[in-house]
Amino acid sequence: MIGLLDHPTKGKIFIDGIDTTTLNNDKISSFRNKKLGFIFQFSNLLSDLSVLENVLLPKQISGINDTAEKDARDLLKTVGLEDQMYKRANKISGGQAQRVAIARGLINKPSIVLADEPTGNLDSVTSETIVQLMKSMAKKLNQTFIIVTHERESFGNVDRIITIKDGRAFEGEQPSEVEVLA
Repeated sequence: MIGLLDHPTKGKIFIDGIDTTTLNNDKISSFRNKKLGFIFQFSNLLSDLSVLENVLLPKQISGINDTAEKDARDLLKTVGLEDQMYKRANKISGGQAQRVAIARGLINKPSIVLADEPTGNLDSVTSETIVQLMKSMAKKLNQTFIIVTHERESFGNVDRIITIKDGRAFEGEQPSEVEVLA
């Protein structure tokens, strides 16, 4: 629901003060591009494009500005891929592809980043770099990261933890009967 890929059957979804349930499909697409970042479990890169072109895709959709390429280069440097910018996406490793996907998810400086196992395909050193990148971006740009992971310990201290067990959501890591979220 937060990713605006499904419509609620009742209730409303507010993001940055905007009731997204009132937006038509074109406005939802535009809003999603500007306000939401997606980091998928599998990178979903376009194989015929270069690493840099893949990162720039969300900017191209919303309209490239003067700093788009610099922003993309900076993100690729941050995730340790400045030497891979011009390689085609189908010529890099799985871990590198995931780092490209992370940079692509951050390029528009979204308010909310939805990340599905963002470090699942990465070695421990790269994983730690990515976790620190996400935490610094969250603070620097006042972003919210919603991360789905089976590697909870990799993320250290976070603002809030919601554990899902047997289809029920619980506040914190150890579910108790009184903590069921409504």
